[in-house]
Amino acid sequence: MISTERRKGSAVARTALIGISPILLATAVAFAGAAGGPQTAGTEHAPAAVAAPALSPAQAEEIDKIFAPFAKPDTPGCSVAVLRDGRVVFARGYGLADLEHDVPITPETVFEAGSVAKQFTAASLLLLAAEGKLSLEDDVRVTLPEVPDFGRPITLRHLLTHTSGLRDQWNLLNLAGRPTGLAVHTMEEILHLVSRQRELNFMPGDDHLYCNTGYALAAWIVLRASGRSLADFTRERIFEPLGMDRTRWRDDFTAVVKGRATAYAADDEGRFHQNMPFTMVYGNGGLLTTPAELLKWAENFWNPRILGREALDLMETPGRLNDGTELAYALGLRRETYRGLSEVSHGGATAGYRAFLARYPARHTAVALLGNHAGLNPVLLSHKVVDIVLAGRFKDAPKPRLFPVGAAELRKKEGLFINPRNEAVIRLESKNGKLLLTEGKREQELVPVGRRRFLTAAAVAFEFQAGKGDEPDRWRRIPANGDPPSTYERATPAEPSPDKLPEYTGRYFCPELEVFYSIEVADERLVLSLRPMILIPLAPTDEDGFMSETGSVYLRFRRDEAGRVEGFSLSSSRVIRIRFTRE
Repeated sequence: MISTERRKGSAVARTALIGISPILLATAVAFAGAAGGPQTAGTEHAPAAVAAPALSPAQAEEIDKIFAPFAKPDTPGCSVAVLRDGRVVFARGYGLADLEHDVPITPETVFEAGSVAKQFTAASLLLLAAEGKLSLEDDVRVTLPEVPDFGRPITLRHLLTHTSGLRDQWNLLNLAGRPTGLAVHTMEEILHLVSRQRELNFMPGDDHLYCNTGYALAAWIVLRASGRSLADFTRERIFEPLGMDRTRWRDDFTAVVKGRATAYAADDEGRFHQNMPFTMVYGNGGLLTTPAELLKWAENFWNPRILGREALDLMETPGRLNDGTELAYALGLRRETYRGLSEVSHGGATAGYRAFLARYPARHTAVALLGNHAGLNPVLLSHKVVDIVLAGRFKDAPKPRLFPVGAAELRKKEGLFINPRNEAVIRLESKNGKLLLTEGKREQELVPVGRRRFLTAAAVAFEFQAGKGDEPDRWRRIPANGDPPSTYERATPAEPSPDKLPEYTGRYFCPELEVFYSIEVADERLVLSLRPMILIPLAPTDEDGFMSETGSVYLRFRRDEAGRVEGFSLSSSRVIRIRFTRE
């Protein structure tokens, strides 16, 4: 083992990690630097034979500039590592792991990786499939009979590709008055929650909607198929063989984890508060690790030690819907393109932790970023690092040219539009010669690049498809990340008079959540409440439709044959049309 020595001094603190094998990194490096500044792995013991792949001092300095806002003595931050040609060539920490005790972030600081964890859960199922203990085409009810029969089988592949139609566990728990951060959840609670569901968001394989529930159920499947918990199974079959000695699951949030960073979020005045994931649920997230150890796993895709080439390729094979539509999502991984290069990646966000792990297969390059600052954007920051590391190797597409659209034409495109699939609501309005899209409180400009095509700043395309002339009846939303398009149809706005609002009031019960909601009138508007956890003012949208101010909740009331309100369906992000019945 390479010996280590703790040193101080700005010279060492500015030196990029040179040529240490990713298999040895976690136990081999030494750290330096003042609290809050960049913390860098020592290089004095690196073998000379592997020093060549190191980043240049100029590249390292440019990366430091990216993270300068976090390299302060009073802020949380992140840790970043870069892999080139099988070796970690850069590893540094920025900011503080613990604000109360001024503990700096180093390359060995442990963070929670959020949904980056999903690829390890998927790999576990593939290991079991290779042993003949299960198949990705198995009905989930073979192993988990607690899952209801929804009329069409949900396969293990559906779970891993987010095509199962199951409602997301976190959205359900929030709606049940047990929100994350304020209630402690267990794996048993998730299975019980699923067992109470009577409907799906959509039939299995018909659509794609990100769903943490599928991966929590996958952890259950590992337990029942192998007789070992996911934590034990991955430790023995993945982490130990790859030398990921500091990697483990947060299956018990009360456990002491040496070197773990505390997660934080800032309030409106910029003051930081702890924001930790107090939950026992894992498999969908909950992986505790370091950037360098994530790179050991990344290297496994180039030089397999865990799983064979066929299984690893399967992990990267995009899923497909029943109609043949190809997804960007594979098995715990996303296949996308960044600046003309193929990118295999996954991001993560749990409480105040942020994460991103990306591989660029053609360049044998990977970047891992883990942070404890809820305000940082791990994808954006990681891509800035990639811009430096792979400078000169990109093939950027030409920027779309602006298309002149007159103010009169823009006004024809205004209106209220609702997605019939998930009941998401958008409003379009023209102001000062610009077409603005509003979702809840978020407003963004749609820039014309064609007569019928507009782009957001994030390159999300909106195309209007049907209507009279330039007056669209439908808008087609095309995500830039390769997810399936969605359609928004024109709706007729409606605003009931104050004297009509009482007909919606009352107590409503949802058996799937085992919870009562109240609809009340306050200040001449409807309010949805589950006191003391939920109190949501509602604004009218279309006939019998209401939406929260943030746009995160949409209600559509149902009426009986006599026209009396008898219940409502509620849609919220990853939960579509869950039903409530009036008492």
